[in-house]
Amino acid sequence: MFEPTSRYDELEMATFTFSSGREVVYKRRRFLPPAAEGTLLAEHRVTQGERLDQITARYLEDPELFWRLCDGNNAMHPEELTAAVGKKVRIFLPDT
Repeated sequence: MFEPTSRYDELEMATFTFSSGREVVYKRRRFLPPAAEGTLLAEHRVTQGERLDQITARYLEDPELFWRLCDGNNAMHPEELTAAVGKKVRIFLPDT
């Protein structure tokens, strides 16, 4: 259903059955983990026009892992991290 690098890939599947007997299979809700979990790799200062996928590609070598930066900085919305020039974004490697 989701790519292996997706933040939703490892979520448990659930099933809801309507009174009509129809079943809907879905992924359970994902909650933000506590911020700053993992090993701090670097701190990055946002520059004018910089996007989160560019930052993620530079440090984690995969622009689709932007959600790891969101989790590590306790950001619900990715644009929060690059909205202000000079904002410090912490880059964490997940502890596995």
